[in-house]
Amino acid sequence: MLLDQRRQEILNLIESLGFASLPQLAGKAGVSESTVRRDLEQLERMGQVRRTRGGAAYVGDSIATLDERSVKSQPEKQLVGRAAAELVQPGETILLDGGTTTLEVARHLIGKSLQVATNSLPVVNLLASQPQIELLMIGGYLYPKTGVALGPLAIAALSQISVRRLFMSVGGITPRGLYNSNTLLADTERAMLNAAEEVIVVTDSSKLGHSALAHLCELGRVDRVVVDAGITCEWKSIIEDAGVSLTIAEGAPAAGC
Repeated sequence: MLLDQRRQEILNLIESLGFASLPQLAGKAGVSESTVRRDLEQLERMGQVRRTRGGAAYVGDSIATLDERSVKSQPEKQLVGRAAAELVQPGETILLDGGTTTLEVARHLIGKSLQVATNSLPVVNLLASQPQIELLMIGGYLYPKTGVALGPLAIAALSQISVRRLFMSVGGITPRGLYNSNTLLADTERAMLNAAEEVIVVTDSSKLGHSALAHLCELGRVDRVVVDAGITCEWKSIIEDAGVSLTIAEGAPAAGC
């Protein structure tokens, strides 16, 4: 395997997992761990990865394998992220869920003086170098391909904290409530709900009207939904009738309402 080809394969694996260990990378590339270390040094100099003890984390613009969501509806997610971040006041303590839309929220928090708790490795990678932000990493089982910490350890850690606002993403929203892609994720997010004074769901409008594997909570458990201007009049009414505040990114009204 050529040098550039090997480094690209190593980078692709780190990007797909969020974090990869030296044995994983060496096995994938078919080379020694010392060779992988040299490749990681070069990738770090290029700003593609951050070396850690025993491996490397991806620090590029997105993690493509978050169900390939970093590409889908990206402009809408950027608008939603900006609108959500504008709700945050300096000095607040907030909790950020994992996901591509919450990662966009994190991008727009840069420069604010905050305490941020998160179970998302991509969010940690993004905010770790920001001197104004005091960062708390929620640990646990690192879910493959997303870099999100889940499970009993994460739930135990969340039971020990209290935050002003939670920003969370979802796999889908129906009139029955919120859904996500697996039960382990839903269990961890329920612990997040209990840790927050205000629950804010950030989503692009393509999630409205669709469910996912695990039911998370009733729609009325949410305080606010931040969504792009693609929301329909029907969904605007469903959300508001549930007693949930609605923020439409860019302040544009739902089409035809």
